[in-house]
Amino acid sequence: MEAVAQSSGLIPPLRTWSPETSLADMDRAGVETAMLSVPGSGLWLPDAATNRRVARACNEYMVGMVAQYPGRFGFWAALPLPDMEASLQELAYALDTLKADLVGLFTNYGTKWLGDASFAPLFTELNRRQTVVFNHPNTPTCCGGLIANVPEATVEDGTDTARTIASLLFTGTAGRTPNVKLIFSHAGGTMPTLIERFVLLSRQANMAQITPNGVLDQIGRFFYDTAQSANPEALGPLLQIVPLRQPVFGTDFPYRTSIEYVAALDACGLSEQQLAEIGRTNSLVLVPRLG
Repeated sequence: MEAVAQSSGLIPPLRTWSPETSLADMDRAGVETAMLSVPGSGLWLPDAATNRRVARACNEYMVGMVAQYPGRFGFWAALPLPDMEASLQELAYALDTLKADLVGLFTNYGTKWLGDASFAPLFTELNRRQTVVFNHPNTPTCCGGLIANVPEATVEDGTDTARTIASLLFTGTAGRTPNVKLIFSHAGGTMPTLIERFVLLSRQANMAQITPNGVLDQIGRFFYDTAQSANPEALGPLLQIVPLRQPVFGTDFPYRTSIEYVAALDACGLSEQQLAEIGRTNSLVLVPRLG
């Protein structure tokens, strides 16, 4: 992966992003359509009114890009969580009026992960609407700055993805909302390495009703992107526990470049058919209009 990054000769335009830089990055790598989202830790502003206003502004900006560049962009809607009433209103506006392709959520909101009871109204509505939900890690309140010289994203991104997967599984949220199609970043983070522990927990007597078909069945229904994980060491374990129809192409642009991930996937030893499934076919199940 390091060799791929160095050989690309490209610096992701994190601070100089524009629609044009996105399109140039996509064209260089042969990417037809990119999904727009709120980057980083997203909407996590102390003032609720500001959070609502920024969410609306982001969603309207993104749908404007979709209209301006037909076929090149889709977007997942930003919600002003943890404000539940405002989030349900923004969800309806984004899906019904703006026609968002997906909804974007973060692994946690401060001290609560997605299986927390406070998010139940949102997941009930997402399930009713059969919504596709993209989930991106966010450093929780507990775990910022724990190790000197190690940015939170280096360890916490993968760890917090596993935390929120566990939260959704072992609170029964995933089982109660089977119509929500969840996409997790970075090949599920550290979840594949914890799979034996997840399975053992699911076999405890108090988990029988929460995970009636076992956690492997539910984990195999989730989707997983390839950002920061397009290498055999990360994809290999994931593909041992989920079908090939579950991974989807991801790049983390503008933190990384698309060409890195095209090259990295090509070096994973996958067949042309497998690369086509990850690069396009699996995504069309989630966003059929892109076909």
